[in-house]
Amino acid sequence: MTDSELAAQLAHHAGEILKRVRDSGLIEGRALGDAGDKSANQFLVHALRQQRPDDGLLSEESKDTPERLGKDRVWIVDPVDGTREFGEGRTDWAVHVALAIDGVASVGAVGLPGLDLVLRSDAPAELPPPNETPRLVVSRTRPASEAVEVAKRIGGELVPMGSAGAKAMAVVRGEAEIYLHSGGQYEWDSCAPAAVALAHGLHCSRIDGSPLVYNQADTYMPDLLICRPEWAERVLAEVAAIAD
Repeated sequence: MTDSELAAQLAHHAGEILKRVRDSGLIEGRALGDAGDKSANQFLVHALRQQRPDDGLLSEESKDTPERLGKDRVWIVDPVDGTREFGEGRTDWAVHVALAIDGVASVGAVGLPGLDLVLRSDAPAELPPPNETPRLVVSRTRPASEAVEVAKRIGGELVPMGSAGAKAMAVVRGEAEIYLHSGGQYEWDSCAPAAVALAHGLHCSRIDGSPLVYNQADTYMPDLLICRPEWAERVLAEVAAIAD
């Protein structure tokens, strides 16, 4: 099984586990999110340890260790990206399974179980035509100030949405043109979405234009830009102007 096939299968099966946990009806709210995180993480970690025992592993829901830092290949997973949305019974949550090779988001699968979809880095689809008015996906509860300001400057429309994976895949799926985030994230929030977005020909970088680098000792990644390539230069210029 290739790395891409493994990532996609794991994202799909973790999503099925999560839907069963949610549909049981036995728990709800925060407890449902916690149960989903635990169940999906246990499956992903055990499967990766069995299928790729020599690779490193970083998961949001497992204690991090320095062992991965000496590895060229590191799996980076987020069992439930958008735990709040999962617990609320929404569809804008995701499962992230990625493989970073030499710090680059090289292989990825983003499951959108609420939509019965898995988007893969090894099966890119043609991007739909862009919208005439650029749409920027932003947090439902804490839209990034830079994104709000950039939207004003380029005549864009804000589209509130849940998880980072759902936002990034909205750009891949043609539901938005720009995902600009500056409120702080971690490597597991963006590695799989970046791998899938790059495979689809999208621009992916930090908001200063520098590359996304994974498997760092400090897993905090403050900001992210995933957008249609035709918008990248303009958005980066506007972010730089705001910073000045």
